[in-house]
Amino acid sequence: MNQTPHVAFLPSPGMDHLIPLIEFAKQLVHHHHFSATILIPSAAPPTKAQKTVLQTLPKTIPHIFLPPLQLPIDINNGIPNLPHHDSLSLPSLKSTLSSLTATIHLAALVVDPFGLEAFDVAKEFGLSPYLFFSSTAMVLLFCLNLPKLDETVTGEYRDLPEPIQLPGCVPVHGKDFLDPVQDRSHDSYKELLRNMNFVDLEEGALKALQDEGLGKPPVYPVGPLIQAGSIEGLERSECLQWLDGQPSDSVVFLTFGSGGTLSQDHLNELALGLELSGQRFLWAVRSVGKMSKIEWVPNVFCSGSEEVKCSLSRDKSHGEDS
Repeated sequence: MNQTPHVAFLPSPGMDHLIPLIEFAKQLVHHHHFSATILIPSAAPPTKAQKTVLQTLPKTIPHIFLPPLQLPIDINNGIPNLPHHDSLSLPSLKSTLSSLTATIHLAALVVDPFGLEAFDVAKEFGLSPYLFFSSTAMVLLFCLNLPKLDETVTGEYRDLPEPIQLPGCVPVHGKDFLDPVQDRSHDSYKELLRNMNFVDLEEGALKALQDEGLGKPPVYPVGPLIQAGSIEGLERSECLQWLDGQPSDSVVFLTFGSGGTLSQDHLNELALGLELSGQRFLWAVRSVGKMSKIEWVPNVFCSGSEEVKCSLSRDKSHGEDS
């Protein structure tokens, strides 16, 4: 049996979950002498985008598609229910892990926030479970502090007259909290109760995460993780040609993920702020209601370009700007 420590990665459906975990797996394999396998749950045949990304994997990082799921019609309505999807994937995950552990020294299972139910499966196989939190350190800090806020705050957070100070972070008004916590009677809030980041960007929040007192496991910043390699056609992009001609550290890059949209009011406010700033910027905008066909900015290359001074992104699952 191969004794090299082997890590299994279980991303939730969606490219925004698959790509960061793939890049994390590459880092562990190339720089820390681990072995890795990507386990991909699915309810349909792999998309062209998935195939393109998986083709960038080195031969030393195999990937396995779990058997396709038959999603109930009442939740298969075009809006992914990721926790439900991952829950239905657990029997297939158990079967796949059983086969893997028979031939390799599997040491750990890494999941994203929608795959937390897989922690119990990991323990069944004697694996160390890890959560890969690809949003910001501030969002993670908020989630860890939410039980305390729930105990001490009366009423809805959006109605609080004063902003709330989280350790290591700027004060935040309750009306600007994550969407799932705006209605404390909603199931999403109750469920929330039950990092692609790096130290230079969020030093205060990361220090607070590493302090004692939250009753939490260790937190390790592992970013920035940038998709490596070239994707056919991107080198001819007009926006990248423009970016190449800008001075270093002079451009603000704005992107809101593969499923992120803003209301017209938010777009107007953001556009006004950019105009008043006088800053060069590159902005990927998705029109509301046009989810199937978009014009997009190649995030891979923008994030790694020396011309980009800072990046504004949006966690599409929680509605939090960072």
